[in-house]
Amino acid sequence: MARKHKPEEIIGKLREAEIVLAQGGTVADACRRIGVTEQSYYRWRKEYGGLKMDQARRMKELEKENARLRRAVSDLTLDKLILQEAARGNF
Repeated sequence: MARKHKPEEIIGKLREAEIVLAQGGTVADACRRIGVTEQSYYRWRKEYGGLKMDQARRMKELEKENARLRRAVSDLTLDKLILQEAARGNF
């Protein structure tokens, strides 16, 4: 079963992998040490590479806020469409 890692955990594991790589290890060694596949390592590095813990938390908060605002806009758009449709009809 796949485990969902928190951004803070991912950043910590990426730092650990960087240490292994700096000591002359391979990417495969680093992945084995942190317990993930190479695919996960590269995906994490693409998304979280260079971030600090507080930046990752802020990014997560912004993603939640963005999702909330998208839902609000879609609800308002739906309400507007319903009202337009009702205005065209005969009462």
